[in-house]
Amino acid sequence: MMSNRKPLDAMAVGLMLMLCVIWGLQQVAVKLAAPHMGAIMQIGLRSLVAALMVSGLIGWRGEKLDLRDGTLLPGIAAGVLFALEFLFVALGLQYTTASHMSVFLYTAPIFTVLGLHWSIGGERLGPMQWAGALAAFAGIAVAFSNGFAAQSRGWGDMLIGDALGVLGGIFWAATTVLIRRSSLSEAPPATTLLYQLGTCGVILLTIAALNGQAASSAFTGIVWGSLFFQSVIVAFLSFLIWFWMLRRYLASRLAVFSFLTPMFGVGFGVLLLHDPLDPRFAAGAVLVMAGVVMVNMRK
Repeated sequence: MMSNRKPLDAMAVGLMLMLCVIWGLQQVAVKLAAPHMGAIMQIGLRSLVAALMVSGLIGWRGEKLDLRDGTLLPGIAAGVLFALEFLFVALGLQYTTASHMSVFLYTAPIFTVLGLHWSIGGERLGPMQWAGALAAFAGIAVAFSNGFAAQSRGWGDMLIGDALGVLGGIFWAATTVLIRRSSLSEAPPATTLLYQLGTCGVILLTIAALNGQAASSAFTGIVWGSLFFQSVIVAFLSFLIWFWMLRRYLASRLAVFSFLTPMFGVGFGVLLLHDPLDPRFAAGAVLVMAGVVMVNMRK
């Protein structure tokens, strides 16, 4: 297995910023459509639609999916981990606030860095990179600290929801580590994405059917627009770019950039949903940017 991933260059930084913007906007899209279609149903549908698009891309390129090349089992496992991440987020939001969920879900890069640091020599971080990762996580905590100020729910429920958020972050990190350490590391990005989206779509749509979300969904204009954005832009294009980058750059450096995603999410929430903006968000954004720069400094 190749281990000669590169540190981030200017193109990688630009692509990661674009991906963080897209991933931040997807939260707004899900929220806009949520009154008409549950989050699990939305993510299941977008995953299945995007999987069909990836399958079409593979066929258009004249490629073949070889189930005997050693990628089948890790591919299915990546899809299960991906589905579990979103399932725990959806369940956790029933108990805790969105601010808490944002903080605890985005512990994922820390778990990713830990997993890669101990398992792949080329992904090891030095003191400066560790300090940057901690600074970035501190920035997330500061930016969303207004959610900790108003405790409108019982502490028991909050703890359950927060724990589910951490589990979501762990499964997100586990997906990245699995891809980096398995045969998927050298597989074509479209192959990796097809396994992940197809497995995730089947699992989440089954859950949506069992809990009644499928039956209660209404395909309004907002839902169609949200599903188009989530399926084509997020799950198809952005994830293809992400897996392409995982084959060329150090995954630990890429993962820390995901700390920027909730910042963009809050920004879009303010602009499109008129969410209140707390001054602590600005301070947290500065910490996140500083942490990203520190993590990407060469040892």
